[in-house]
Amino acid sequence: MKENRDIEVLIVEDDLRIAEIQKRFLDLIDGFQAVGIAASYVEAKTLIEILQPDLILLDVYFPDMNGLELLKETKFHTKQIDVIMITAAKEIEKVQSAIRLGVFDYIIKPVIFDRFKQSLQRYKDYHEELLKLSKENSQVSQLEVDKLLWKENDSANNERAYLPKGIDPLTLEKVIEVLGKVKTGLTAETVAKEVGVSRTTARRYLEHLVSIEKIEADLSYGTVGRPERVYILVDNMIKKLAE
Repeated sequence: MKENRDIEVLIVEDDLRIAEIQKRFLDLIDGFQAVGIAASYVEAKTLIEILQPDLILLDVYFPDMNGLELLKETKFHTKQIDVIMITAAKEIEKVQSAIRLGVFDYIIKPVIFDRFKQSLQRYKDYHEELLKLSKENSQVSQLEVDKLLWKENDSANNERAYLPKGIDPLTLEKVIEVLGKVKTGLTAETVAKEVGVSRTTARRYLEHLVSIEKIEADLSYGTVGRPERVYILVDNMIKKLAE
């Protein structure tokens, strides 16, 4: 993945007037550079092979090809190139095919700049997050995968959007707040009392936080009885180790 430069975009559109509008739209959005315009299948294939862009803005209807076929070929041969469909095609089967083939977004013409900008900004956030993860780790957590798939700009909104059944965002925030006050960690029973829920409910929230690597759990061996799981925020654990 190329670093420290604008995201390179190839426009594949047989109507040169529309292609020029898309290029001007790109010029108004920071972080993007239009590297070429292709108006036919041969031009598109050639420029994709030569330029290896990060992103393709692709129409469906062409005199000499179906854009979905080009999408399929591109995804098969160059998996690191992403595609946003920009087309007048409204048929559900075409939308479904594009989604199955892995398009980042599907924009129906006529293109409104605000919708165009929103899509490109989301792609930029996705691209930067992917670059960051590839530099820092060889593996990713479930939450990091969810952020990429859900394409949310705000991490808090992302976590809310992907909450499993039975997990309320407000209660979850209270649980995190309670854990944040104690560096040594808390048991499910203590968290339940502080939040005002049952021990079973508290444990459900705590285990969810463990599953997304927001907190860690360890066993505490008391003088009497069975060992209990103690939960501690990852941030607090790091601070504790640094002291």
